[in-house]
Amino acid sequence: MSPPATRAPTAPVAGDAVAIKNFAFSPAVLKVKAGTTVTWTNQDTDAHTVTSTGSGGPLKSAALATRATYRYTFTKPGTYAYLCTIHPFMTATVEVSR
Repeated sequence: MSPPATRAPTAPVAGDAVAIKNFAFSPAVLKVKAGTTVTWTNQDTDAHTVTSTGSGGPLKSAALATRATYRYTFTKPGTYAYLCTIHPFMTATVEVSR
């Protein structure tokens, strides 16, 4: 009998794309440089949003249907936390550096 599988901590990933699939943002932590445009693509059959947590955040998509995309260009360094307003347990972060 093999030991139970354990989930490794989510390591930040560099790139410019986030997949929305299986009711999760993948990667959960994306690292980009200022000036990068990030594209989110909904691969689920349910609609999802990309919405900044807290007040005044820059991310605010409409409900994304299957295969729909949302793009945002990050111009300032910082940590941008976001969630799906339809499914608030879906959370992720974009870390923007200079």
